[in-house]
Amino acid sequence: MRRWAGPAIGAGFLLMAAPAGSAQLVPPVQRHSLSNGMTVLILEDHSAPTFCYMSYFKVGSRNERPGITGISHLFEHMMFNGSARFGPKVFDRLIESGGGYSNGSTWTDYTNYYEEVSSEALETVLELESDRMRSLLITPENLEQERSIVKEERRLRTDNSTDGKLFELLTANAFLASPYRWPVVGWEPDLDNITLEDCKEYFRTYYAPNNAVVAIVGDVQAARVAPLMQKHFGDIPSQPAPRPVIDAEPPQKGEKRVVHRMQAELPAVMIGYKSVDFRHDDYPATEVLRAIVSEGESSRFYQSLVYDKQIATETWAFFRPTLHRGLFIIYAQAKPETRPEALEAALYDELARLAGGGTADREVQKARNQIRAAATRELKDNAGRADRMAFYEVMTGDHAQMNAVLDRIDKVTKDDVTRVARTWFQPEGRTVVTLVPDDEP
Repeated sequence: MRRWAGPAIGAGFLLMAAPAGSAQLVPPVQRHSLSNGMTVLILEDHSAPTFCYMSYFKVGSRNERPGITGISHLFEHMMFNGSARFGPKVFDRLIESGGGYSNGSTWTDYTNYYEEVSSEALETVLELESDRMRSLLITPENLEQERSIVKEERRLRTDNSTDGKLFELLTANAFLASPYRWPVVGWEPDLDNITLEDCKEYFRTYYAPNNAVVAIVGDVQAARVAPLMQKHFGDIPSQPAPRPVIDAEPPQKGEKRVVHRMQAELPAVMIGYKSVDFRHDDYPATEVLRAIVSEGESSRFYQSLVYDKQIATETWAFFRPTLHRGLFIIYAQAKPETRPEALEAALYDELARLAGGGTADREVQKARNQIRAAATRELKDNAGRADRMAFYEVMTGDHAQMNAVLDRIDKVTKDDVTRVARTWFQPEGRTVVTLVPDDEP
């Protein structure tokens, strides 16, 4: 089974959109609130005898503090290690024996879990999910086992990964007071420091039903699901609302630079610009800009650095929705004999062209089409629709906002792209991390 801490570096997070002329992304969703504050979203689709159960908890690395960084991702692992009624490995065995699968992920603003199984397993899934929410096994043995697994994951994906290490250094140096400063997987000394009592308190606070959103999509009857959710989850007590997370990040007044040496074949550069949060008016235009510069081989960065100048082996831009101001991240890896300074200069040239009004209407339309196509692909199955429903409920407070996204994207013009480039891609708002291979002088 695959557990992961956030997205693969370099994968763009696409706003959801619908085919042209479509009024909604998905049909109307039934929304229910249980007596303990848990939110349940139900969407019937009887095209196949399966359904997806998607749970989002409003907790991610932003809810941590120095000393226990990585605890959110640690819980993503611990949630599969048994509960009062179902011992270790029983969860996976019951899901997989029926031909289903399950997984989870952790990010800065949320943690999610899902199963996709046959329709006849509905009550089994509800029993499994409610029992681990009610009585997860938090034992010394489970903690030590998952602690070692997360530390190994950190070594693999960060310490021994060039782009993973650059990403970690970039966020740690770009932010001073933002909760996005520490890595989702946590600092290793903090992982060593997390206690059993830390875990029990964290679970009690953030894995309460009133801090959860569940989306159920597929071959189910909403009239049956709603009372079953109350039956299995309704007696789990709610908890006081978690303490609000304050973003105390001060304005950045100058460029920051970091040089990192590690074993690597080629130099590389990663640049982060302070950008906007998910609800900011400039978010759609910034996402369109991301597609223009990095979506596919016809994108500006690829055409300029890889194809025309032939100074890079790869380049991409990364921009993910966040509740606080995040980073717009650009990466380029040098070809042999190319200095990272040349990569930087070429990237800045492209951004300057955008800021100077050098965006064509056809580029904007192409970017909107790419976003729409990718979004439509994500919505083709139960898991994709359940994920988007729960995501929007958590990030905006209203799952129906996913049906308004197409309008936001379609209203983006080339002037909006120019404005965003001029506003947010200024030297004083960027942080640059340069990778120098260890064997270079």
